[in-house]
Amino acid sequence: MRAIFVMIKCEMGQAYRVARDMADSIEELSEMHSISGQYDLLGKFYLGADQDIGLFVVEKVQTVPGVKDTYTLQTFNAFSGARG
Repeated sequence: MRAIFVMIKCEMGQAYRVARDMADSIEELSEMHSISGQYDLLGKFYLGADQDIGLFVVEKVQTVPGVKDTYTLQTFNAFSGARG
């Protein structure tokens, strides 16, 4: 499994509905956060090694009603600190 992050710009007033719709319908979604700035939402998705990232975003994320634009970040490594 590999993680991708997708920043999502929504139609005005649609961000919370879009987040709920994605949480209910996209099984690859791990986390969805509302954010400030140029985009409204930040989603973390886990894809299988054989899944095409571009096709996933185009067919599953961008087709949700209320999505206006997306910006995808592909990850390479995950790091975590010691917690005490």
